[in-house]
Amino acid sequence: MGRLDGKVALITGGARGMGKSHARHFAAEGAKVVIGDVLDDKGQAVADGLEDCRYVHHDVTSEADWAAAVATVLDAYGKLDVLVNNAGILRHAPIAEMDPAEFRRVIDVNLVGCWLGVHTVAPTMIAAGRGSIVNVSSIEGFAGAAGLSAYSASKFGVRGITRSAAQELGPLGIRVNSVHPGGVLTSMSLSVAEHMTGIDPAAFLKAMPIARFAEPIEISRLVAFLASDESSYTTGAEFVADGGLLSGPGY
Repeated sequence: MGRLDGKVALITGGARGMGKSHARHFAAEGAKVVIGDVLDDKGQAVADGLEDCRYVHHDVTSEADWAAAVATVLDAYGKLDVLVNNAGILRHAPIAEMDPAEFRRVIDVNLVGCWLGVHTVAPTMIAAGRGSIVNVSSIEGFAGAAGLSAYSASKFGVRGITRSAAQELGPLGIRVNSVHPGGVLTSMSLSVAEHMTGIDPAAFLKAMPIARFAEPIEISRLVAFLASDESSYTTGAEFVADGGLLSGPGY
């Protein structure tokens, strides 16, 4: 018996990084999975490598793509139990130097895309009287980071969407929670490390209670818990998985 036996999940940004890990772990736990992304070749390869998984081209800033993704899920499996709002992008630049168009792009993907996901799946989940939505934020949703004004703003916003949606949808049987990873061994997280200035990476890690970056599967296990019925009394909550980075000013 898998933790997600009988569940049907839509996972955005599933072609690589944490989304790819989520898709594989959900499938291993018994879920049927549809992954969306704009990286079609990589996304299809992920889907082809799993027993019961579909891929759909999905730009999370597009209302039409959201509607098509949900329609794909319902056509293939007849229901939608879980949404994982995982898709996200990062742009590193000082505020004074950042192109406003780049700022808006990060907000559109990370924040508007998350809102559109909740907006689009809500009617289906309301009709079913159940569902779980997991919004992937970040520790930058709790603390600003130099050079990441757009990313931090978007991830703070995901917290607000999560709490508001939990208030609205909880009485209708739908739980909404957020996950806040710290450093994870993905290309996006490692790109942040490359731009760290004035900080010794070794000293940074040594000061953390768990002195390493996370493997993507360590975040996927937490996401799967929130998608499962094991978290049935949990909504509007924020789950931090950061190796203790936010626990104190050690670094």
